[in-house]
Amino acid sequence: GPVVSAMKNGGVLLLDEIDLGSANLMCLQPVLEGKGVFLKKIGQWVTPADGFTVFATANTKGKGSDDGRFVGTGVMNEAMLDRFPVTFEQPYPTPKTEQKILTKAGMEDEDFCNHLTAWSDTVRKGFYAGAVDEIISTRRLVDIANAFAIFGNREKAIAMCLARFDDETRESFMSLYEKIDADLKKGTDEGTDQGSEEPVSEDTKCPF
Repeated sequence: GPVVSAMKNGGVLLLDEIDLGSANLMCLQPVLEGKGVFLKKIGQWVTPADGFTVFATANTKGKGSDDGRFVGTGVMNEAMLDRFPVTFEQPYPTPKTEQKILTKAGMEDEDFCNHLTAWSDTVRKGFYAGAVDEIISTRRLVDIANAFAIFGNREKAIAMCLARFDDETRESFMSLYEKIDADLKKGTDEGTDQGSEEPVSEDTKCPF
């Protein structure tokens, strides 16, 4: 399997969404300690080659999800977690970085791109402050960019990607975007004036 293959070749083993795994993951403890493993079926002892590294990703740091946002995750064994010497927290990208991500994803409307990243950044600040229970992820911004590429309409693209939220959250998020993008209701099929963009006012920075 991938564990043994990475050990033999000195590769990188990624345990993605590790907090969705079962207690069977405990068998990896010797691997995480840098020790070898014995494969009973073939009678072979495998020692990790130089360069072998293990990374794991988890939205809950192995502590489970009390609020239900990450359903299916569980509280991981502390002994297992203790085998990982360091933990890195990955925040959402800055607006400037997200603009590059959206551009790479095919977003050609620079004005719309700037508005989307300013909007998501404002929503996230509200989320971290406890003022709102939902968040706009980078993946959702890419979904909006893809929908816009198909339909050529900003409002429709945003509405389609906000449909998964409850009515109150959806209306709140859309209302905030309308404050940031003054041209939204003017008909966006033909785009907006690139030279008419105005900075976001203080009133739109904390709408929650």
